[in-house]
Amino acid sequence: MLTWNLFHGRALPPRDEDLFDAFAERLSTWSWDVALLQEAPPWWPLALARTCGAEERHALTSRNALLPLRHAVARRRPELLKANGGGCNAILVRGLGGVRVHARRRLCVWPERRVVHAVRVGEGCWFANLHASTGRGARTLDDVALACATAMRWAGDAPLVLGGDFNVEQPSMLGFAHAGGKRIDHVYTRGLVPVEPVAVLDRGTLSDHAPLLVTLDR
Repeated sequence: MLTWNLFHGRALPPRDEDLFDAFAERLSTWSWDVALLQEAPPWWPLALARTCGAEERHALTSRNALLPLRHAVARRRPELLKANGGGCNAILVRGLGGVRVHARRRLCVWPERRVVHAVRVGEGCWFANLHASTGRGARTLDDVALACATAMRWAGDAPLVLGGDFNVEQPSMLGFAHAGGKRIDHVYTRGLVPVEPVAVLDRGTLSDHAPLLVTLDR
């Protein structure tokens, strides 16, 4: 499985152009069964899923008022709006029996709306996706704790993966094992174990976060 913060479809150094094709090309050529994506432009998940041969489920996060207007500007001048182009989290699934359940919960509305959402795939495993509040203070830790408790309640006794952008380098995750991470991006598991070290994939200049690939087994 893969986790990647897409930086609202932007690059470093900045490139003031629509980079959907560049992101889609990377995602479609990497080998993964589940991709947890954060800070995706809200109009990207369905198109990314089609390009990657996957199913998608997404949850809107912050800055989505007047979304058609944001969309029109961000597609032409992404560096003009930056994060104000709108955001969402997305889960893409290839195979594994398909998506059987999609659940979501709002974590906070201030200073920005944050959510945790998850899917249960046909094999019975749950995959939860998180983008916690920025700042690395109490708000961030509250988001992580609530996301952790919520995902565990959804999954019950089933195997569970919780990954994404935690916005903290060493979150407290009781009941989970750390499967891999880089700075503030992490993958935690319960009932599944990593069988290889986490791999940092080559993204070129896309995003300000590295995509992480973790191979898991029961």
